[in-house]
Amino acid sequence: MRRSSILALPLLFAAPIASAADPSKEPAPTMTAPIAYPETRATDVVDEAFGQKVADPYRWLENDVRTDKDVAAWVAAQNKVTDAYLATLPGRDVFAGRLKALFDYERFGLPEKKGGRYFYSRNSGLQNQSVLYVRDSLDGQGRVLIDPNGWSSDGATALAEWLPSEDGKLLAYSIQDGGSDWRTVKVLDVATGKVLDDEVKWAKFTMGASWAKDGSGFFYSRYPEPPADAQFQALNENHKVYFHKLGTPQSADRLVYSTPDAPKLSHYSGITDDGRYLVISTTEGTDNKNMVHIVDLQASDWTAKPIVAELKNDWSAIGNVGTTFYFSTDFGAPRSRIMAIDIASADLKPREVVGQQEATLGGASIVGQRLMLSYLVDAKTEVRRYLLDGKPDGTVALPGIGTASGFGGDPKDGETFFAFTSFNYPTTVFRYDVTTGKATPWAQPKVEFDPAQYSVEQRFYASKDGTKVPMFVVRKKDVTGPAPTLLYAYGGFNVPVLPSFSSARIAWLEQGGVLAVANIRGGGEYGKAWHDGGRLANKQNVFDDFIAAGEYLKKEGITGKDGLVIQGGSNGGLLVGAVTNQRPDLFAAALPAVGVMDMLRFDRFTAGRYWVDDYGYPSKEADWKVLRAYSPYHNIAAGKDYPAILVTTADTDDRVVPGHSFKYAAALQAAEIGAKPHLIRIETRAGHGSGKPTDKVIEEYADLWAFAAKWTGLEVKAQ
Repeated sequence: MRRSSILALPLLFAAPIASAADPSKEPAPTMTAPIAYPETRATDVVDEAFGQKVADPYRWLENDVRTDKDVAAWVAAQNKVTDAYLATLPGRDVFAGRLKALFDYERFGLPEKKGGRYFYSRNSGLQNQSVLYVRDSLDGQGRVLIDPNGWSSDGATALAEWLPSEDGKLLAYSIQDGGSDWRTVKVLDVATGKVLDDEVKWAKFTMGASWAKDGSGFFYSRYPEPPADAQFQALNENHKVYFHKLGTPQSADRLVYSTPDAPKLSHYSGITDDGRYLVISTTEGTDNKNMVHIVDLQASDWTAKPIVAELKNDWSAIGNVGTTFYFSTDFGAPRSRIMAIDIASADLKPREVVGQQEATLGGASIVGQRLMLSYLVDAKTEVRRYLLDGKPDGTVALPGIGTASGFGGDPKDGETFFAFTSFNYPTTVFRYDVTTGKATPWAQPKVEFDPAQYSVEQRFYASKDGTKVPMFVVRKKDVTGPAPTLLYAYGGFNVPVLPSFSSARIAWLEQGGVLAVANIRGGGEYGKAWHDGGRLANKQNVFDDFIAAGEYLKKEGITGKDGLVIQGGSNGGLLVGAVTNQRPDLFAAALPAVGVMDMLRFDRFTAGRYWVDDYGYPSKEADWKVLRAYSPYHNIAAGKDYPAILVTTADTDDRVVPGHSFKYAAALQAAEIGAKPHLIRIETRAGHGSGKPTDKVIEEYADLWAFAAKWTGLEVKAQ
């Protein structure tokens, strides 16, 4: 029942770069003839706010590419110029071929056990979309249950979330088309493979479904159907929880919970493992603050009883024993703790079960009558076990320094699964026996690289205000001198950036490039204080942390004078855009992806209104002044020599609408900021990142790494 922050801007992980023949002597990138950018019409749109006038000459690029012919023509013209430039890069074909080989390995998702069956995703290697399988026993032969690869000719229609019923006989699954956040939910008979007539529409971000214990139907959350001409840009409001009874139309679904007087609230639900209670978590934005209501499903009226009635803290339900509910919460504990509430008591007073620790509590579940608690220790995972009364019960031995996730399952079942990954450790699925404490590999990939050739070290550097910030540095062991370096960070929404394996990054590393991942403020690495230190009026700390990381890499001789390329996606795209404006001299190249670039209008589209928890309100003067000061679109510094920039976005992104990147790229191209290329690569029939076909991922990274190699002086060689 663990609630996740699905409305936050998700992390977009990148890959690595390639090195020169002599990494201590990076050849200066050769300049090319000035690029003839497409002409972008500038209008005289000017907004006035709090006594200041702000021009927005490219406002028309906010329009939907599906319905505005001028925007569609602009996209086509930009892609034509960008494609022509990328075709000249010598390392592009090498990267494309190597990326294809590196992606071509068998990958598994965490299995879900229901009714004695094991459901899991598998990708044979280069399949555009992973396939859903089922086994009738732990070691049984898997059979294909859903293969989405035939759903569309371009591979851009994906199987998103899926959930088996308690007896494992039925499966609810959602369809994501063209990368959109909208979901269509369907139901499948597991034994026959037949898709039932049931269909639920207008769920968004996630399917958000949970099966009734008897399999009669499922609970889910959705928005009202938007106007046909605004499906991908209209604000998302009036979220509601419904129950869908199998065999009935969606129009007959029973409304379970809504807040019509507070349309900005969002509601997600989950059924307890005993099947008796529905737990409803209510949020307003991306902040980790929620209310909790509980519905006793044995009652006929399904009244939602308030358990936590105020939006002040994070209360994530992890399970129950009768009327005693266990929560992970930051109530009175900035790094979070475990508390229990007896919902049958009159005062609903929480009691502490496991207190706050030095490390940050990142995940919690109940399996085999044990609390499985995942902690972050300097952005690395430790998993600690406790009895339900809070008594310590040992730890889970992990394969090394990295990231562990999973540990779901039945509170009474001693079998669970977890995934482990690190920068040089491909994601491996382990079966864990809670009784014996033994972990055994369940799905271990075989990849085309030797992990022993790579080193992973963690360093700490000082930011502008003296704050110590951790940073991972990954490279081949024989790369000892300055080398082209990819610096990545996110810095927002309480989201930690943890060690993880990326085939794309290996393509960069094996050429001799360096990967640096900075755990800057704004993330969740050190709990609430770390998050608060990098949001709202403190957002400049995020940029200072990132700039300090770049300075440290140069000072320590990890990268050379002109060898630093920066990358970030979504909120990280904002990060890259902001620091490029503030310190264009520090970077050789910048790769901002699907970024939030207009900080004065972000809250007017789709999910943007949720982000005010991290960014503030453009309608409030104090917040507006902070946003105006770092907004990438509004602070391009004419007269300065900018690094080479390759903006990436997708024409149908309905989370961070592509107008952000369109306007930013147009402003870059119109400004006097030097002769290096300032291009935009616009993917078609793709969204914010999830559901993107493997072939599109490979093509995009080949372009990114070839561009980065060109402008950091990396000599790309065939492997």
